[in-house]
Amino acid sequence: MSSKLHLLRTPVRKTDPKIGTSAGADRLSPNVARYQQVKDFVARKIQDGTWKAGDRLPSENELVVQFGLSRMTVNRALRELVEQGRIKRIAGVGSFVADDKPQANLLQIARLSDDIRRRGHDYQCRIVTVERISASLDIASSLGLHTGESVFHSVCVHLEDGVPMQLEDRYVNPRMAPTFGQQDFTLEQPSDFLVRTVLFDQMEHVVDAVLPTREQAELLQMDPSQPCLLLTRRTWMREDPITLVRCLHPGMRYRLGSRFRTDGNAVTS
Repeated sequence: MSSKLHLLRTPVRKTDPKIGTSAGADRLSPNVARYQQVKDFVARKIQDGTWKAGDRLPSENELVVQFGLSRMTVNRALRELVEQGRIKRIAGVGSFVADDKPQANLLQIARLSDDIRRRGHDYQCRIVTVERISASLDIASSLGLHTGESVFHSVCVHLEDGVPMQLEDRYVNPRMAPTFGQQDFTLEQPSDFLVRTVLFDQMEHVVDAVLPTREQAELLQMDPSQPCLLLTRRTWMREDPITLVRCLHPGMRYRLGSRFRTDGNAVTS
């Protein structure tokens, strides 16, 4: 049974605590255009939640001093962020993180732990394995690598009130996240680590209806004859693949879907 749905850096000066930067974390790289690095710096702070919708960004002058760049370079970075809808600029006032646009669950990286806790239930993440392996043909193709190249691989089970809800099988491009294999994922989930440390600008979700393997069924504590929903996600940064993750959900315990208006915005209750 199968059906598919395609949804498609110099040290910086500390400013206001709300918008401050971590020294040494955003040094300029000679391999990336300087205006792009300013864009990445701002986008990363928005992506990891340091700066939230409505927060005031450092002023153009502050960014000039922080990065040691020209006003023209910083202005280009901010202008492109405005064009992409990530920030808004108010003349004479400053730059602010743009309001969040509601999105359907299949169009964003949802945190299962948040969903479970929001329902008042207990959440647990059980790590099955974290290893470095040779990429098979399909994994190498998905991550833009050569067959046999080294990749990070992690497997974990997400549980709600002790019942497995999702089996997460993840492969990570070591060029994009070189410290992935050194993390203690009993303290932070693999997905949270990647969202916090690796900027991404593209994402693909594909949903399939599948039957689990016997090993998968055992980890999910279900009958292998029962169907599952398989959500496959890939992410990229400037066309470089970051991760491939397959999230398997028992169909009898989980469903994927959303309600949204014809303008594309999600309807929230």
